[in-house]
Amino acid sequence: RDARGCQESRMEGDSDLQFLLQGGDLLKVLSPSWKKTRYFRLMEDCKTIWRESKRTFKDSQTFSLDDISSVRLGRQSEGLRKNTEDQVEGRCFSIMFKSRRKNLDLIASSEEEAKQWFNSLQKVLSNRNNLNIQQKTEHWISSCLRKADKNKDDKMTQSELKNFLRLINIKVDDDYAEMLFQKCDKSKSGHLSGEEIEHFYDLLTHREEIDVIYGAYAKTTGFMSSQNLVDFLKKEQREKATLADAHNIIQKHEPDENAKEKKLLSKDGFLIYMHYPETLVLKPDHREVYQDMSQPLNRYFISSSHNTYLMEDQLSGPSSTEAYVRALLKSCRCVELDVWDGSDNEPVIYHGYTLTSKILFRDAIKSIKEYAFKTSDYPVILSLENHCSVEQQEVMAHHLSSILGSALVTSPLGEGMPTDFPSPEELKGKFLIKGKRLNKLEASFAPEAAEADDADVTEEDESNNEDEDEQKEDEKRKLAKELSGMVVYCKSVHFHSFEDARQNLSFYEMSSFKEQKALALAEESANSFIRHNVDKLSRIYPAGSRTDSSNYNPVPLWNAGCQLVALNFQTTCTDMDVNQGRFLVNGKSGYILKPAFLRDVDTEFDPITLTRGDWLKHKTLHVLVVSAQQLPKMNNKKFSFVDPLVKVQVYGVPADVAERQTVAVENNGFNPAWNESFQFDVYVPDLALVRFTIEDHDSTSGNEFIGQYTLPFNSLNMGYRQVPLLNKNGDVLSSAGLFVHIMVLDAE
Repeated sequence: RDARGCQESRMEGDSDLQFLLQGGDLLKVLSPSWKKTRYFRLMEDCKTIWRESKRTFKDSQTFSLDDISSVRLGRQSEGLRKNTEDQVEGRCFSIMFKSRRKNLDLIASSEEEAKQWFNSLQKVLSNRNNLNIQQKTEHWISSCLRKADKNKDDKMTQSELKNFLRLINIKVDDDYAEMLFQKCDKSKSGHLSGEEIEHFYDLLTHREEIDVIYGAYAKTTGFMSSQNLVDFLKKEQREKATLADAHNIIQKHEPDENAKEKKLLSKDGFLIYMHYPETLVLKPDHREVYQDMSQPLNRYFISSSHNTYLMEDQLSGPSSTEAYVRALLKSCRCVELDVWDGSDNEPVIYHGYTLTSKILFRDAIKSIKEYAFKTSDYPVILSLENHCSVEQQEVMAHHLSSILGSALVTSPLGEGMPTDFPSPEELKGKFLIKGKRLNKLEASFAPEAAEADDADVTEEDESNNEDEDEQKEDEKRKLAKELSGMVVYCKSVHFHSFEDARQNLSFYEMSSFKEQKALALAEESANSFIRHNVDKLSRIYPAGSRTDSSNYNPVPLWNAGCQLVALNFQTTCTDMDVNQGRFLVNGKSGYILKPAFLRDVDTEFDPITLTRGDWLKHKTLHVLVVSAQQLPKMNNKKFSFVDPLVKVQVYGVPADVAERQTVAVENNGFNPAWNESFQFDVYVPDLALVRFTIEDHDSTSGNEFIGQYTLPFNSLNMGYRQVPLLNKNGDVLSSAGLFVHIMVLDAE
């Protein structure tokens, strides 16, 4: 079992792995003047990087491979571009972390060595990502076993066993620890070694709930036959399974060759199968693009970010191109650029009239171009808050044109004046500009109008300003023809009323609404708002008073058909979790097709009154919360243990909003069991989302968040399912999981 530390031994002897295990010196870069040598190597557990100062040999630190989001070759990070010269481009690489931890910017001694580090890290990271949940659990337990073996003699004393149990977040009394130890210490030597540690490991990882399920269907001399497996898949998992499907599962997951030959599934094989992606709570086909992507753009919910350039708060936090990269990699498809006049005739991005730092407009556009289509191929909307002079607007237009090239949409697709939006499919790999325009799009099809010099014409701002004087100043601001001409399908205009919009606005003219205004419309004039959003695009943004970059609940705005509900992506909160849950499916494309009743111009749907219609599909959701595995400690206190409880929440129309929770299990984060059942009535499943949250119960200071997973109601897989858990930053807790049984029935 020790070999499991190195990627299930699959990379043993691999030259890239050996390179990392040996390690080497790299130059760590913090500023133009601070570049210091540090020694880096992969530790023997093959999941931890060790770093120490070459000068003192005391300043050592470690970080886990699981904390790395990506490795980038070259001067791709903001830090390397700012702190190094062009000539070291080939020797540079950056390690980017998942949390808010700063990037690690490094310089190797040669281009070959930089490539070797990059390729080796990429390979090991890819290998780790391809492990299934069970393998990750085994890695984690193996790592804790090594940590508990204080004197590194590959033996475990009773004291070390207790230390190990503490590391894996399970509190056991001395009697139970001694009983476990005696049960495994077959040699009566006073320590465990070899097969005894393996026996202890098996006792520890035993999943009683899986045994019970297996036992109910294993009708063939203690094994599951192919037919038994089909019965399980049909009855419990509600899958359309055939004998051929059962044979494929046995072939893929059964570790015993004799059982495999007889087309039988052993208990071990069943356990392995129950940890694979196809048994997760999210429907497998919903992980890919499964919706019709050929409908007009305004018929989709579009993942949108507010003040995308900010890493923290709205008053004094840093602006960064990295913030754009992070949002785009999370499949955000509408990013915001607050652009102001900068020095040397170079426009800059920052939160105006605050102390937030500035970044160059051109650098932001370069980063956006590079990362726009890594997670999703579908179009990205650049929402411009333009505060620049005409001269610097011309510079903006130049940068957009020269950097984005043919990917930038600067004229309508097809021949003649369009009457509707193109589809996400038609716009794959394209950028759209959202901003002010000097005239109607129709004018570009009238040659006589094109001769006029429009630079002095003013246009009303969409008004994101709290300050009236600043708003008036914006309204007087002139527009550069070059920039105005790049606005095709997303022209920003003031909203006066739904009646005015219906009579006077073209399909491509869109308004932005402050959250309070939008929420008021969604409550008081829901059906009118929905019909408005059948024809037009609407963007919603957080109130200016949210200086801490907090968010608002996006669900009521989706219920009203609003497409671009913009959130602060840099802020970790329940609202952001729900947003990511909405866009988790459809291949993480950032586009979700709105339900049919939100795309019908004559729709009578109102999420508040909920009158009868096609949208009413009353379902009953049954959730059995069975157990959880390997929940992490939320603090580093030696003798603290998790008291976990599970919350199940439904989001959607007001009639569907509900929450239930289990009792807390005391002192067990390793394998807590609840076996508690909940029932929910869901009336509009097409708009509903389900959120599973695990918290550490604390009656004195309030519960502490451990992990969560949110997904659309219609994407729930029925039966016994593993629920992955995401931490507050939205990254997967690699070993942890929740085990549930889901059933959705038509309500009588």
